[in-house]
Formats: sequence, structure tokens, C-alpha cells
Amino acid sequence: MQFHHHGYVSGDPKVLPASGTGIDRPDELPDEMDVLIVGSGPAGMVLAAQLSQYPSVTTRIIERRPGRLEIGQADGIQARSVETFQAFGFAERIIAEAFHLSSMNFWSPDPADPSKIIRSQRAEDDPHGISEFPHLIVNQARVLDYFAEYAANGPARIRPDYGWDFVTLDVAEEGEYPVAVTLRATAGEHAGEERIVRAKYVVGCDGARSAVRGSIGRSLSGGESFHAWGVMDVLSVTDFPDIRTKCAIQSNTEGSILLIPREGGYLFRMYVDLGETSPDDNHAVRGTTVEQIIAKANRILNPYTLDVRDVAWFSVYEVGHRLTDKFDDVPAEATAERMPRVFITGDACHTHSAKAGQGMNVSMQDGFNLGWKLGQVLEGRSPESLLATYSAERQVIAQNLIDFDREWSTMMAKKPEEFSSPDELAAFYVSTAEFPAGFMTQYTPSMLTGDASHQHLAEGYTIGKRFKSARAYRVGDTNPVQLGHHARADGRWRLYAFADRPAAGQPSKLAEWAEWLASAEDSPVKLFTPEGADVDSVFDAKVIYQQRFEDVDISMVPKIFLPEVGPFQLIDYEKVYAVDPAHDYFDERGIDRDGCVVIVRPDQYVAHVLPLTATSELRDFFAQNMLSHLPAPLAR
Repeated sequence: MQFHHHGYVSGDPKVLPASGTGIDRPDELPDEMDVLIVGSGPAGMVLAAQLSQYPSVTTRIIERRPGRLEIGQADGIQARSVETFQAFGFAERIIAEAFHLSSMNFWSPDPADPSKIIRSQRAEDDPHGISEFPHLIVNQARVLDYFAEYAANGPARIRPDYGWDFVTLDVAEEGEYPVAVTLRATAGEHAGEERIVRAKYVVGCDGARSAVRGSIGRSLSGGESFHAWGVMDVLSVTDFPDIRTKCAIQSNTEGSILLIPREGGYLFRMYVDLGETSPDDNHAVRGTTVEQIIAKANRILNPYTLDVRDVAWFSVYEVGHRLTDKFDDVPAEATAERMPRVFITGDACHTHSAKAGQGMNVSMQDGFNLGWKLGQVLEGRSPESLLATYSAERQVIAQNLIDFDREWSTMMAKKPEEFSSPDELAAFYVSTAEFPAGFMTQYTPSMLTGDASHQHLAEGYTIGKRFKSARAYRVGDTNPVQLGHHARADGRWRLYAFADRPAAGQPSKLAEWAEWLASAEDSPVKLFTPEGADVDSVFDAKVIYQQRFEDVDISMVPKIFLPEVGPFQLIDYEKVYAVDPAHDYFDERGIDRDGCVVIVRPDQYVAHVLPLTATSELRDFFAQNMLSHLPAPLAR
């Protein structure tokens, strides 16, 4: 973590100096704002956290509850989400607090006595080593707390406005604040009263029954599987030996259980199979009591018993898979002519079962995807057309999620005799591990994502997929670090320059590229960095050399990788890296020894791979998604 570049910091460095809209931020909800976020769930809080880094943007987030969420339904944190937590600066703290899922055990009927269950297989949670981060279990409320802290400590000082419910909205064809939003107070002395506020953009993060979705004429479509599950978080005494291990438990005749240990060492969650439901029973299964769920769990667990001492939370749900056709307010046929003003995220636009642990994780990625785009457009750094990419990118991902979840939930509901082999469920879990971990997302070519014509230069960095970190040595202080962990959710693009190794007496392509980036009039740094701003305020350029750190002479490193920043123009020494001889970065990520540039979006996805000689292609790529010659932004 870097600080002191604006002067000595004696307090908590996570609390950034307030600036712009964060200075004397009014406690009362104003009449006009740039962005109104409706709902403080996972997507809403990620949006608020991201936009807290844009202090020139007036952002407010409303929540119908009178205060913070105390217990959330979601709890599974996939590795991709932990990568996101790292970008927001709290991965280490939440990792220390959470339960770590390192394996999954499978239980099935005992062939000798099918009325009883036995452990039939064990599986490693991440058998492919797809991330350096673990798979976690931690309550959704705590995740929201961490994002709320980040948002409150950001330069814009964003805090939820509790006690406000969304009623409806109307979008005008013109005006500085074209979205008129009717709100109703739900708490305090003005409870029940309505008022109208105006915004440039509105984001509905208000759940499966989203009123924002309804106000723009969108609806969820899809179907139900007519299968119900009881879910409960309990404190219990049991003789089941794997109670602190994630388990898929299949009984002979009573159904199945998905067991998830929870953080804190005692609590655990059970998804208990309540069986098939009838389409015409008016959802009678939702009246199932927790006592009935516990009794069903005990029948499935035979010969083991479950003595529940306390129930922290329980619910009954019927599996449904639904999706909206678009995630903004622009009709599909008008996408090329109109820019969106209203967006929906998370459960407001996609719903599915909870057993694959995707709801909170995918919702957070919705928010991350949209947040920096709103910030860039509202600061005047990018054209409005950037906002149309949100629905285009995330709707496809949501459809992929629903397809996967339908398959996984169907597998979990199968009876033992319906499997082709005893290890079919475990094999499916292992073979599909990359998808639920969040690493199968791949954005297709667009104004933000290039084509694959130079993909061979960095085979380990698939264009459109997330940037997968690896270990390197930071030359300035000789520390071994994960390269990707230095990137923060600050709205900057990352340019990772992998150096060539020229023959003796030959010029370096890296040196020529760095000189062009720093000084050429058609360089993105020159074209798109605002006047008076730090040279790395828009593009965070880093270099990775093929040599060991002992063999890199930092005095010979191009100056673009040693930028002078802040009011004192201090040198940043944390952009120069060398390989770890034991884990050569170039080998681990398939980087061509002739060098290349890997371009990474502010939300950590690889946007392009280019040769060091392709300067015009680099310029043209950014010309389609950025605006030049802008005033300097507020410090952040």
C-alpha cells in the first residue's frame, strides 16, 4: 500500500483525504445527483465503493432498511470475488475472518445398507490451482460492511441513505438531470412521505422484486424446476464426522443435503432437499417449518443425528432460473441511437438457485463492471457509448450462469439411481471448478476488448478474461509480490509491458516503446492524461523484465516506469519488476520472449495483447473508448 506522496500520513492510510463532493458532503439526500443507487446489497455497495474514487461525481445510495444489514442470505465467496476484494484493499482482513473451503466430501448410500450414508469420495476444492486466493465462506452482511467502509473512506465519502424506498421513475428526453425518481421515507419522523429527486443515472440494485426493473418495463423471464429446498444456518451438536467440511450428501430415499461450514468455527449451513413440488399447489412448500427441515435433515443423515441448539436463520425456496433480456432502459432496437439512463444489476436482472454460490459473487461483478464506466463517463474521460457495454457484457455472463446453475441444481436433486456412476457428482464438481470460481467470464471484442490477432504473445492472458496474477520480484525493494495485487479499484487502466531480451548491441523494443509512450504526441498518455494530472493518473504502466532483480539496473529503467507523482513530484518505485527464478513469470503465463504489452481494464479484465512495436494499434484502441484534452481531475 502506497501513501505519503501528498505529505506525511500519521493516521489510518486506508482513510483517503476527502475531496470534491466528499468535502462537506450533506447528510440529507439532495434534490439532484449524478448517480442514484437503489439498494445497498452486493452490487450496490460495490458501485458505491468504486464511485467513492470519483469525487467529482455526486453519488447517493438509498436503502429502505433503517440501518445496515445484520444477517445476509448469501455466504459463499468465490476466488474471483476475493481478487476483487484485493482491488478494494480488504482481502487480507476478510480472509482472516472467513472460513476457508479447501475440499469437498461426497456421501452416498452404503451399498451394504442403503438406509445409511457413507463417505464415498473426497475432492480438492481448487484442483487446478486457478487462483492464489482461497474459496471463502463469510456472511454477506460482513462483505457489505467492508465495502461500506471503503466507500466511506474514499475521497467522495459515500454512505448509504437509510430509510428511503424507491417508488417509481420517469426518464425525460432532455435536461441535465433527466431521471425523476419518486421516493418514500420508510423511517423517522417523515415516514410515509414522498419526495422527488433527479439524477443523471439510476442503478437498480433492489433485488429479485426490483421496482426499478418494473419502472423501465423490464421483467424476469424463465421457469421453475418445481423442486424445493429448506436452508438453515444452525448451531448444533452432531456425530456426523464431516460437519466442518463442505459436503454433498445423497441419501437413498430421503433426498440430499448440501452442507456448508460457516465462519466462526461453530455455525454451519444446510440446504435440505424438500423434494418436488406441484405447479398448482400455490407454493404450499413455503410454509415448511424449521422443525420439519431439521427432521428431514436427520432422516437424510442416518445413521448420524443432528441436535440443533439454535437457528440463526432459515428459509424455504423453490429453484427458479430467470433473466431479463437487457440490463438497461434502452430497447434493443434503439441501442445504436439512445444511451442508457437506468441500469439494473444482480438479482434485479438474474435469479437462480443458491447452491452454486453465485448470486452475491456475480452481483458484485455486475457492480464492478458498471461502476468504473459511470465514473469515466461522468468525469468526461470516456464517451457515453461506454455505458452501453454494461448490458452487452453482463447479460451474456448471466445467461451462462443460469445455464450452469440449472445443470448443477439438477445434479444435486438427482436420486442415487439416476446417476450413471457413483462418482458422477464429484466428477462434475471437479471438472467445472473454474466456472463457479468466477474465471470463465470472457468478454467478446468491443470498444473495450480487442481481437485475438496477437494472443500468441501472451497465451496465459486470454483476451476478455480476468488478469491472472503471478509472482515477481519488485526491483526497488527486492520483495517478492503478486503482480496483480498492486492494482487497485481506482479507475486506472493497467499497461503491463513485458520486456524483450535484445541481442548484444541491438536496440531494445521495450525502451523504444517506453519512450514513445512517455513523449510521442499520439501516445495514449499524451492524448488522454488531463493537463496537470500525474503522468500515471490514467495509465498505470509497469514493466516486467526477464532478468533477476539483481541484474536490473534501476537507473537505466525508462522514466515512464519511474513516474514523479503528487505535489512533491516524488518517484514511484513500485512499477519495476523482475522474474522470480523459481517461478519465471514468462514461462508461467506463456509470455513471448520477444516481449509484449498486456492491457488490463479498470475491472481487472484483459482488454488486449499487443506487440511492443504496435504503437498505432495501442493508440487506436484507446481512441475508441476515451476522450482527450480534458481538465485535470480532482485528486484521488
